[in-house]
Amino acid sequence: MSMSEAVVHSLSGGVLEITLNRPDRLNAFNDEMHAAMAKSLELAQGDARCRAVLLTGAGRGFCAGQDLSARDPEKMSGPPDLGDTLVRFYNPMIRRIRALEKPIVCAVNGVAAGAGANLALACDIVLAARSAKFIQSFVRVGLIPDAGGSWMLPRLIGEARAKAIAMTAEPVSAEKAADWGMIWQMVEDAELMTEARALAARLAAGPTAGLGRMKGLIQAAAGQELDAQLDLEAEAQRAAGFSDDYAEGVRAFLEKREPKFAGPQ
Repeated sequence: MSMSEAVVHSLSGGVLEITLNRPDRLNAFNDEMHAAMAKSLELAQGDARCRAVLLTGAGRGFCAGQDLSARDPEKMSGPPDLGDTLVRFYNPMIRRIRALEKPIVCAVNGVAAGAGANLALACDIVLAARSAKFIQSFVRVGLIPDAGGSWMLPRLIGEARAKAIAMTAEPVSAEKAADWGMIWQMVEDAELMTEARALAARLAAGPTAGLGRMKGLIQAAAGQELDAQLDLEAEAQRAAGFSDDYAEGVRAFLEKREPKFAGPQ
């Protein structure tokens, strides 16, 4: 499968839709797929026409994490250096997602396991089909949660739940994930992509620079004291107040109409 096929993307109406596209392997990552994903995320960052991103998977699953057939010790000259795999592939991907100054919606259309689950959780707003499940499957092969999982899980659902689902690999249903605050919302399977595309389009029509600043502030808060966060808010709000989007938003409010935001300035 070529790089262009392993991850497909299309840009329409300001939304870059990225689809993990190895359905025969439940969209598990190999090196080709990582390279293709990196290109898609670079496009999201570099193309001004992209104002929001929608990430999903092809077929019956979202992503099964790492393709273990590509990391089988019995087919290699020695044990694989999985730390190197993280440093070269997964960590840059998660960093790109978190640093992208545009909102990323994730539509989890089926099982999200291992690094696939944590890829979804790294996105900004996660919707999951009722049939979807989140599985921290690492323990089944003697590994630890990666792709940011050990950082995100306790922040999203607390230490007790994070340890339990990591140590037992107990599947978390979409309904439970929403109840726990692991994701934003569960939707019926047939409605998932309609709902996700509508949300992404809504974000793409919004004040994109403001949404990017908002994303950065909320992510930064976990490592900040209140005083430092207040200073960051003042700095970001100053920039937002100087923007054309703020002026348009106030005009639209006073004129009782929907605003037409221009995006980054």
